[in-house]
Amino acid sequence: MTSDPFTLPAILTHSPVRVLFGHGLLDDLGQCAREEGATCALLVTDPGIVRAGYADRARQSLRDAGVDVFLFDGTHENPTTDNVAAGVTLARQHPIDFIVGLGGGSAMDCAKGINLILTGGRTIADYWGEGKATDALLPTILVPTTAGTGSEAQSFALISDVDSKQKMVCGDRRLPKEGGLRPRLTILDPQLTSSQPAAVAAAAGIDAIAHAVETAGTTRRNDVSRELSKQAWLLLSSSYGTVIVSPGDDRARANMLLGAHLAGAAIEQSMLGAAHACANPLTSQCGIVHGQAVGLLLPHVVRYNCAKGNNVYADLVDDPELLAQQLSKFLANSGLPTRLNDCGVNRSRLPALAALAGKQWTAGFNPRPVGEEELLEIYASAFA
Repeated sequence: MTSDPFTLPAILTHSPVRVLFGHGLLDDLGQCAREEGATCALLVTDPGIVRAGYADRARQSLRDAGVDVFLFDGTHENPTTDNVAAGVTLARQHPIDFIVGLGGGSAMDCAKGINLILTGGRTIADYWGEGKATDALLPTILVPTTAGTGSEAQSFALISDVDSKQKMVCGDRRLPKEGGLRPRLTILDPQLTSSQPAAVAAAAGIDAIAHAVETAGTTRRNDVSRELSKQAWLLLSSSYGTVIVSPGDDRARANMLLGAHLAGAAIEQSMLGAAHACANPLTSQCGIVHGQAVGLLLPHVVRYNCAKGNNVYADLVDDPELLAQQLSKFLANSGLPTRLNDCGVNRSRLPALAALAGKQWTAGFNPRPVGEEELLEIYASAFA
């Protein structure tokens, strides 16, 4: 190995995803892929990663290890069924036996979507839900370049239908060695997050923080998820402000990347809640960046969930109101919007958004029951 590896927390032994964490690990990608049996890889990324030079480094590493590689850089923010279809078209022109996802959550989710269609055919809508894949999927390595979604730890992909704008969650919890959707290996290289634009770092970091908070309080939480959420929160909450003010701080960026991964692993155990249920329609219908949407709603969801005096976030903070205030300060200090009317959302749209939010899968895991009426209440509290 040519990298500078870091020690991983013991709680990650509960995850079936093998993780390498350290500076410079992107250059070991080819060796790692070869060890996993790769001979011909599809590298899924986006134009920004290409411009940053990371795609070329990844390709060179793969080629140096004797792995043929073909680049698909047609991923865009909130990947769509069209993005997936374009990647599948390219992949079918070559004897692909391995997939590498390099980028933010969009690139990694697109790589998963391509994997589903390439191996099983059909359409993304056919995999909407959990456990719909029957064929063994191709082995993958995921390499995040943002500290955000934690997709590299998860067996789920979020793909938007290009026509209906509906966000489809496609899950496959089979183990990686059994052909599941989770990667065989995740490479966490903090150096790759140094090129994030400030706005991307802010929104992605808030998304990771939201994962740590929501997983700490869901109805499906367990001892493992609670520990993952707690460790993620400690890393993220202590480093987010530093990364915003001093993006060159290597330790803070490493903490954010690891914290985002831990929070992603917590999602596998406990799922998410009403903040994500409300955020998805804001992204699909109003074009609001996901991290901004979920971060804006999160303080109001925390207050809603603890309004009856039950602090479901006690693993993180003793006082839920202090938690809500801290989350709002994260938004304000990073320049992210704190109110829906700051995002151009008309109040008249809230009932329709609440109806869509009520259909989101994550709404069912919220610690305090929510339906359209309650979700409308949350939207209204976040409006002005």
